Amino acid sequence: MFAGQLISQSIPFLHLDDTAGKALQEMNDFHVSHLPVVADDKYLGLIGEDALLDNNEKNLLQNLQPDFIKPFVRQDDFFLLAVKRARDMHLSVVPVITDQYELLGVIGEDDLFKQLAIFAGIDEPGGIIVLEMEKNDFSAGELNRLIESNDAYITQLNSFFDAANQLLTVTIRVNKTEISDIVATLQRHEYNIRYYNGEELYQNELQNNLDHLMNYLNI
Repeated sequence: MFAGQLISQSIPFLHLDDTAGKALQEMNDFHVSHLPVVADDKYLGLIGEDALLDNNEKNLLQNLQPDFIKPFVRQDDFFLLAVKRARDMHLSVVPVITDQYELLGVIGEDDLFKQLAIFAGIDEPGGIIVLEMEKNDFSAGELNRLIESNDAYITQLNSFFDAANQLLTVTIRVNKTEISDIVATLQRHEYNIRYYNGEELYQNELQNNLDHLMNYLNI
C-alpha cells in the first residue's frame, strides 16, 4: 500500500490568511492536532495545536510561519514511511505531496493504524511464535522448513535486533491456530521461544484433566 492510496478525503487544508482561531476550530472539528498549510496548492508545512494555543486567535497563519514544521511523504512512498514520520514527530496527520511540492492531502493517524494492522495480519486467523536468537543463527529457510514439516506455512515473518542484549527477536505468524506441534518442533531444534499464542490442544487437555480432578476432589 502506497501513501497516495491512504489520503483522507475529509481533512481540510489551511491557508496563510486563515486565523489561529479558525485553525484550532478545524482541528477540533476533525479531531486532529495538526493541519497542513498551503499557498497556491504548494505545501508550506504543518501547524500544530500547541503553536496555535500560544498565539492570539485572531493572528494570521502567515505570521506563524516560523512555527511550521515540514514533514511529508510522497505519493509513491510505501505507507510504512508515513508511519515512521508520524511516530518520529508525534504527528496526527502526515502530508502527502507530489515531486513539485503540491499537497495532495494528508493521511490521518487512524488510517495509518488501520493499514498497519492489515499489514501485520492482526485480523487474520493463525498463531504467533516469537523466537530469540543470535543473529548468526537466523535462517529463514530452516524456519520455513521446520514449520512446513508440521503442515503449516509462514504468513508473515518480522525481525528486530535488540542492541541492549545483542539478540535477534523473530516474530513468526503461521496459518494454523493450533501450534503446539510447531512449538514442540522448534524446541527440539533448540530454538529459544519467548512467546507463542494459538489454540493449544495440549493446554486444553491439561485444563480438562485439571477440571476433572477438581470435580473429583469436591465430591
